[in-house]
Amino acid sequence: MVSQCANPSCSASFRYLHQGKLFRVEIGPPQGELASDGRWAFPRSEFFSLCENCAAEMTLEYRPQEGILLKPLTPALRAAS
Repeated sequence: MVSQCANPSCSASFRYLHQGKLFRVEIGPPQGELASDGRWAFPRSEFFSLCENCAAEMTLEYRPQEGILLKPLTPALRAAS
């Protein structure tokens, strides 16, 4: 459950879908990959949010080895927001 902004230095609460940005991230192995124990492994969805102020300046990126990272928006992405 998403309860607050994914920016650790921000304490804004997540309340409404129309405020800020909500991110759905597939975490885990690619769909239908065989795990080391012989069972099929599937990714799971996790949700993260950025409040309106943080979403205007940054975005989230997922890297399998590092997890969720905050990234500053490039000028092109900032204009598209």
